Amino acid sequence: MKPKFIVKLTVDILMTVLLLLLMGYQFWGRAAHEWIGVGMLVLFIAHHLLNLNWHKNIFRGKYKSARILTLCVDILIFAVMLAQMYSGIVMSRHVFAFLQADGGMSFARRLHILGSYWGFILMSLHLGLHWNMIIGTVRKNFPLAKVSEIIKRLSPVIGIIIAVCGTVSFVKRDFLDYLFLKSEFVFLDYSEPKILFYSDYLAITGLCIFIAHYGLKLCRYIEGRRKRK
Repeated sequence: MKPKFIVKLTVDILMTVLLLLLMGYQFWGRAAHEWIGVGMLVLFIAHHLLNLNWHKNIFRGKYKSARILTLCVDILIFAVMLAQMYSGIVMSRHVFAFLQADGGMSFARRLHILGSYWGFILMSLHLGLHWNMIIGTVRKNFPLAKVSEIIKRLSPVIGIIIAVCGTVSFVKRDFLDYLFLKSEFVFLDYSEPKILFYSDYLAITGLCIFIAHYGLKLCRYIEGRRKRK
């Protein structure tokens, strides 16, 4: 394996782990949450530095529906990260306490809720949009990851099961309320077992991956049919 691939894979895995940790604020406390947020920002910057070719080619080539969709999601993620950086600094009581940014606390709290939940959904969709590339890269670099033909055929069924579980978790966790700011405060159950919480959030991630992955396939299928007409 090339060293750059190992670094990119490590950064992407760490970002996914930190994203899940950030959503479980109640388990780790405020100070840890702030430091994890800083770590996510550093990894986000590293992710873009490791993918400079994407930035260089952004104005090159044709923009078909699949590429437009991917670009829109990436731009929204960038906007969310800016919102989280601003709101996180304003609300900070540990990492950025020295800045004494007390103004606009109410606005920052609302912005942070929106950024947290939209960021989680968008980053999960981002994974789904690159799922073919992720699976292909892992199979290429890890021979043991090659799966049998039976598992390949079962993968859509497995995906549907995960998507159904993710839909149930999405509703149970009141995601729509937070995505559209119907509530300005997030309900935190400090007594909930971590395994139940993270099982739900992994299922929601799986739902987003399923939607993005097969949505991208649908876009390409429609484009292919248009070309044949």
